[in-house]
Amino acid sequence: MSPRLREVIDHLDAAYPPRLAESWDAVGLVCGDPDEPAEKVLVCVDVTDSVVDQALADGAQLIVAHHPLLMRGATTVAANTPKGRILHRLIRAECGLFAAHTNADKARRGVSDALADALGLLDTVPLAPEPVDALDKWVVMVPEGNAEQVSEAMFQAGAGSLGDYRNCQWSVVGTGQFLPVDGAAPAIGAIGALTRVDEQRIEMVAPHRIREPVLAALRAAHPYEEPAFDVFEQAGVHSDIGLGRVGRLPEQMTFAEFVAHAGRVLPRAEWPIRGAGDPAGRIETVAVCGGAGDSLIGAATASGADVYLTGDLRHHIVDESLRDGAPSLVDAGHWGTEFPWCATVADILTEIGCRATIFHEPTDPFTVVAGPKERP
Repeated sequence: MSPRLREVIDHLDAAYPPRLAESWDAVGLVCGDPDEPAEKVLVCVDVTDSVVDQALADGAQLIVAHHPLLMRGATTVAANTPKGRILHRLIRAECGLFAAHTNADKARRGVSDALADALGLLDTVPLAPEPVDALDKWVVMVPEGNAEQVSEAMFQAGAGSLGDYRNCQWSVVGTGQFLPVDGAAPAIGAIGALTRVDEQRIEMVAPHRIREPVLAALRAAHPYEEPAFDVFEQAGVHSDIGLGRVGRLPEQMTFAEFVAHAGRVLPRAEWPIRGAGDPAGRIETVAVCGGAGDSLIGAATASGADVYLTGDLRHHIVDESLRDGAPSLVDAGHWGTEFPWCATVADILTEIGCRATIFHEPTDPFTVVAGPKERP
């Protein structure tokens, strides 16, 4: 039985969770009916008219793209606009459109993994790792007799979960004291009287994103007018996700040899791969980032990489970075560093019975390049 679009979306979202996408990004389903079949899929980097031509000629029911068609704000999708024209053609042909962008940049089996694999890198780790879910640590002081009700309320709000475990907490009993003054309405003790109470110190974690619900639950269940509690933002414990990758070559080579190696194994558009660095420099540790990656030059430098390969490197940034101790730099193009991912997506789609093809023609906008300049 042919997979429905809904199944394809679920499978892609499992591989590239939407929560990993940057806040400014626009990932997921752009058009299409989740209940319709999506067996024939075309995978690409950019959604262009040529991509749509091939999709419709092949009878594709879905296009999976890396770059979102509607990432920047649009006030119209009229058919006489470039983006609107594409959407109208797809909708008329009952062909859906799905995008996995920065979520596919960060997740494993993502864009930079495919790039690193194409270069033959081993033992890769994220170049800019980040935690899967930022955690708060909650510390709450509560009278012993009320500890269970407060804990349970916080659990119900989503606190106390660690992996496959729920209702996780740590506690110890101590002595709390307070002095109610005029205007207070103490649940224990009296105005002007120093009060000491056997209290339980409860500690548990909760995702930062549910801080407000956890706080509301704590206040509602706590017997005190002014509960004593602390919230600590935990330092990020690096996971296996994040932008870019850094790994090692099976054998050392010179920088000139590495640039030539990249030229052989990576797809490229009309303009050549270019490098900045000492041609005789030794290369073993390699950092990469698919797409426009000059923002990670600092991370590549901190990683101890001998070279950093990405796309869209700019003149002044390269010049200043090399002066500041950055590794050798290679610009292999935006499309060229992201295209290897298309094969990964095609493999992921075959896992649920899709027939996936890849749009191989470069969608890099620079298509006319001057030949080598004759020297006088």
